[in-house]
Amino acid sequence: MQFSFGLIVFIVLLLASAIRILKEYERGVVFRLGRVIGSKGPGIIFLIPLIDKMVKVSLRTVVMDVPPQDVITKDNVSVQVNAVLYFRVVDPNRSVIEVENYLFATSQLAQTTLRSIVGQVELDGLLMERDKINHQLQEIIDTHSDPWGVKVSLVEIKHIDLPEEMKRSMAKQAEAERERRAKIIAAEGEFQAAAKLTDAAKIIDQSPSALQLRFLQTLVEVSAEKNSTLVFPVPIDLFTPFIESQKKSLNS
Repeated sequence: MQFSFGLIVFIVLLLASAIRILKEYERGVVFRLGRVIGSKGPGIIFLIPLIDKMVKVSLRTVVMDVPPQDVITKDNVSVQVNAVLYFRVVDPNRSVIEVENYLFATSQLAQTTLRSIVGQVELDGLLMERDKINHQLQEIIDTHSDPWGVKVSLVEIKHIDLPEEMKRSMAKQAEAERERRAKIIAAEGEFQAAAKLTDAAKIIDQSPSALQLRFLQTLVEVSAEKNSTLVFPVPIDLFTPFIESQKKSLNS
């Protein structure tokens, strides 16, 4: 009785070790007596007990944070740069055979490549041409990880930490640039105002009566501001055009 019970337990354990269930995003790299016979899955996988060994590999995209790297740029500015890496396994066999730990290997490759690429550009290029640097990082990392069966789809620089003195210098530079633009805008406004005044002076010079009308309009605007009596000396020359016009009408 005890022998049969032990046999049943042994058979159950044997069947449990022979049957594996893989999810939709998983693949199993099967080794038979140390040799790879291929990858299987998803679904139910049958293994030969004590002969087959399976290594499970996930095909989902891995989002890996690249730790901050201390880098000296081409123009000798010390910065800290970190990034995020998106990759996934496209060949389960190579990800197990060609590299011991593809996650660790990809992380180290991303760190060294990030330091290398950032060290080849100047600070202004690092700040203004981030998309170009991201594309360059993606191409280099993907090329080196391809023999491992790993596809790098995207690399994004997350943060660039500058020294405090560099931040102050860039703030002063930005402030000077804003002041320069403000002065240019003010100068353009003065130029346009001067041009308009020149045009107005030409019109007044061609029509003396326009000056008298402008003077009277100014009196109306000033008197409307406060409830007070204002006395202005009015030169008799202002009425000369009107008097001459009246004389001409009477003579005709």
